[in-house]
Amino acid sequence: MEFESKLVPIMREGVDVIKMVFFKRLKTHLSQKHGDHEPSYVNKLSGAIITELFVTPNTEESFARFTEENKMRIEEEINNIATEFKELRIPLTDALRVQVICDHQEGIDSSSILTRAKELDILLVEREIPLPKHFLNLVRKLGSSFNLLVPQE
Repeated sequence: MEFESKLVPIMREGVDVIKMVFFKRLKTHLSQKHGDHEPSYVNKLSGAIITELFVTPNTEESFARFTEENKMRIEEEINNIATEFKELRIPLTDALRVQVICDHQEGIDSSSILTRAKELDILLVEREIPLPKHFLNLVRKLGSSFNLLVPQE
């Protein structure tokens, strides 16, 4: 049990790195798509899409209001993830699965996240559930390539 209690926070950090990578890619994509909006709008939209996909709502009032006011656009962008971010489907699949596993370890049933990701065609169903070592290697490689992590020597 001691091992699991130390592993869950490490795995959650890995999920956060994947979210940051996705945020950077999403921000670049949305900046081009919605160039008529302020950068702060694109940042909030990117954040709202990620919180919606990973079901980690931000309850801070201005963000909650932004999410409510932009619900249609957020939904539209979420529906496009599978086609516009094909190269991120593997890390997103792994991160979503790892989040659900970590939640389960903490007594939370968040399996609906995977059901929704499957419906959106983001989840690669045939992909095996990642072992911690493989997931963390993916996180390190991706995080380093986006300058979010220092590569290991």
